[in-house]
Amino acid sequence: MKIHRINPCKRWSDITVFNGIATFTEVADTDTSADIKGQVLQIFEQAEASLALIDSDKSRILAVTIYITDFANFDALNEIWDEWFPQNCAPSRACVKAELVDPDLLVEMTFTAAAGEKYLS
Repeated sequence: MKIHRINPCKRWSDITVFNGIATFTEVADTDTSADIKGQVLQIFEQAEASLALIDSDKSRILAVTIYITDFANFDALNEIWDEWFPQNCAPSRACVKAELVDPDLLVEMTFTAAAGEKYLS
């Protein structure tokens, strides 16, 4: 089966799809000075754009790994999270406290999602 790599470069691909399952990571790269809510909203906006590239949407997200720098931001993250997902579509998730490469980043998320049919082969 083919591995689809969306916008590959030397260090990463924006999205990698194999057998209809896509993986991609998003950070708040528009405004790193934003608070946790602002950074999560940026990540979700970027995730929607990434999902559209693979003929998918947020209801088809299977799992998310969240890397958060401070658990004091956990409740605010969850507030945006709960509003963003359609009812009964929340994916499996893990939340890990981590030090991120850019000290201005408060959160990073890795998504696994079901891609559209053209990515099945």
